[in-house]
Amino acid sequence: MALTPEKFLKDKLSPDAFSKLIQLRNQKLLEFISEYIKKCNPASVFVCTDDAEDIEYIKKRSLHNGEEKALAISGHTVHFDNYLDQARDKKHTAILLPAGKTLDEKISTMDRTSGLDDIQNIMQDIMTGKEMIVRFFCLGPNASPFSIPAVQITDSAYVAHSEDLLYRPGYREFLRLGNSARFFKFIHSQGELDERNTCKNLDQRRVYIDLEEEIVYSANTQYGGNTIGLKKLAMRLAIQRAFNEGWLTEHMLIMAIHGPGGRSTYFTGAFPSLCGKTSTAMLEGETIVGDDIAYLHKKDGEVRAVNVEKGIFGIIMGINSKDDPIQWNALHSPNEVIFSNILVTSDLNAYWVGKDGEMPQKGENHSGEWWKGKQDDSGRDIPPSHPNARFTISLDAMQNLDKAAHDPAGVPISGIVYGGRDADTSVPVEEAFHWNHGIVTKGAALESETTAATLGKEGVRQFNPMSNLDFLSISIGNYVRINLDFGKNLKKSPLIFSVNYFLLDENGKFLNEKNDKKVWYRWMELRVNGDVEAIVTPTGRIPRYEDLNPLFKSILDKDYTLSEYTKQFTVRIPENLHKIDRIVNIYKNILDTPREIFMELSAQKDRLQKAQQEHGDYITPRQLS
Repeated sequence: MALTPEKFLKDKLSPDAFSKLIQLRNQKLLEFISEYIKKCNPASVFVCTDDAEDIEYIKKRSLHNGEEKALAISGHTVHFDNYLDQARDKKHTAILLPAGKTLDEKISTMDRTSGLDDIQNIMQDIMTGKEMIVRFFCLGPNASPFSIPAVQITDSAYVAHSEDLLYRPGYREFLRLGNSARFFKFIHSQGELDERNTCKNLDQRRVYIDLEEEIVYSANTQYGGNTIGLKKLAMRLAIQRAFNEGWLTEHMLIMAIHGPGGRSTYFTGAFPSLCGKTSTAMLEGETIVGDDIAYLHKKDGEVRAVNVEKGIFGIIMGINSKDDPIQWNALHSPNEVIFSNILVTSDLNAYWVGKDGEMPQKGENHSGEWWKGKQDDSGRDIPPSHPNARFTISLDAMQNLDKAAHDPAGVPISGIVYGGRDADTSVPVEEAFHWNHGIVTKGAALESETTAATLGKEGVRQFNPMSNLDFLSISIGNYVRINLDFGKNLKKSPLIFSVNYFLLDENGKFLNEKNDKKVWYRWMELRVNGDVEAIVTPTGRIPRYEDLNPLFKSILDKDYTLSEYTKQFTVRIPENLHKIDRIVNIYKNILDTPREIFMELSAQKDRLQKAQQEHGDYITPRQLS
């Protein structure tokens, strides 16, 4: 007779570990954990509760195992991934679908039976001789109607430590919910390691998402985007659940913009990686709720949102004391920070590309021993830090954390912002005419150039609806549909905006400076509260010069000229028409495309062509005001 999960766990675990699990009174949880102890065959199992001594054990294990190394500032550590394991592995990431079910070709999928066979073979005995760590987290604030409990199994103390900084503790949440907990499940192993404690078997790197059982599998990888399962991998599970239940899971920051009279107005914002998302969330003078993933619900006719996380897994390249003072101070203070794939100098300090001061001549980085001029096998210079180098830190270390960041009821959303890398089409900031216009032309039509945050060629313009394409587990058409439907029956719809920090002039020079975004967001805050008027263009509403000029002076102490304004906010008719044609052709080949997409794009095309006939290809704001 086969052992019950309870009997198996009692025989396999220490009395302390078994007691921690059995107290949770959740049969499905016991079944899941016992199944993967059998499969992965670890030498020991550590069950981590929310208690400080358990969490401290994880940190010490990561240092003891060599997965992290201590740096000069107290609480700071560094982790290195394999030289070829530096970003999300889109090629080997797939959603597992049962026979007969399909999604858009732009969404990576795999036959569920084949995928499960593959990952189960890889996971067989993968933790032999290692310690398995079982951790519990809460996606969203504790005891919140927004939130989802989650269990993580891993053999990486670095992954477990990272998650402790990024997510709210969940053991007590499981204890509170008992057998009623509907939880997400994550199983990860870094596999065999080399002499630098980085993954060896990258040919067997796998990231699979099983929607039926709400399980994420990750193997033979350490990079956080592939291994910190509660992050973008959990988004696939949450997007499906949200679709079934009528709420939204979005790749969005949440922040408060502080307007006249001390009022706080909350915005969400969606940006692809390396498009200014974290720097936007960290705008000086404003406060942050979250920088990456949001759950949005409707409550009494109002949109409310929570930050799924409680920390930041942020790109560190370019962070400096002038442009990013909040992050800079946190990264130089004695609190917990895990740096990954930066340069470590001989005095155990961290250096990254774009940091203040001179670049060191040598040190240790993701390539091993590093010196200025070191080249890879292709003859290309290896930079001191990888373009996708990261820092992991709790938001509690940030001086700008919003007072409502952990509110179980979420925060009320008044504005939604979409932004990407766009050299030649969109103006720096623009308001949509209404909800459907914004969802279609700002969100569903979002394009952006590729960056170092994903493996592959950089600088290619890619279609990325709502900056969420990589994480969809439902068809693109259905995803746009739930966003359109979400705007119905609201007492007051949030205004929808687009921003573009990357507009270039004819000589390839940026028309925006890095901190100009402070002004764009203050203008949006004024618009949301009805304090300023706007100029109507064929593509939306743009600021008036007389409103921006004083904002630049008061916020940035900068003289903002009419010439700068005109260059930035000229409507580029040919480029906008080309974009509409591109987007229409894409949606013609997408499953379940809502008719509203073609209606809104057709109407926008008509407005652009009419304006072109009247004013020409390039229309200044003055011609429209």
